[in-house]
Amino acid sequence: MFSLRRPSLSDLASVVATQADCELTYAEHGATAGLMPRGYHHDQWEADLGRFDQAAFDRLGAALLGWQVQRGAGVSVFPDEPVQPGLTFAFWFRLAGVFVTAAGRVVYVTSEADRRGFAYGTLPQHPEQGEEAFHLVREGSGMLFRVTAFSRPRHPLARLGAPVSRLVQLRMNQAYLRAMRSATASLKP
Repeated sequence: MFSLRRPSLSDLASVVATQADCELTYAEHGATAGLMPRGYHHDQWEADLGRFDQAAFDRLGAALLGWQVQRGAGVSVFPDEPVQPGLTFAFWFRLAGVFVTAAGRVVYVTSEADRRGFAYGTLPQHPEQGEEAFHLVREGSGMLFRVTAFSRPRHPLARLGAPVSRLVQLRMNQAYLRAMRSATASLKP
């Protein structure tokens, strides 16, 4: 999970292979779509993306399912495949000179007229335990991007450094919002 060297493609492939048969590290699968479970930090972040435009909504929805929000926030995702239900993946990012590698699985994908997105859950090779959802939503005449999550530290280092872990989560969520705002701005003439 934590390393002084950048993970190689073979390292990431190994993480995905070893985590593919593992169970999610929490029992409340899919709870970001409804009632959030007790005993976790609950987060909901939102970015106003302006007036609804069907073409922009479709392009942003496709970008979201292509991991563009994560990549725009500085997170690398492996394998380089679109989001799909059941996909096991690894991601990594650099934090204060240390590389953090984690594994997750796509729990559900949303593809509705007014809502696009997905949620992923944590696997054993993840410092946290819980679920995070990313959705592009039409609300009236506007478009919103929402990040909804419940989590708690799982790895001993994450528990020991809980205030730092929490700060990293909050900063990452802000980076996701900035990435979606940037993607939206790039669509404007």
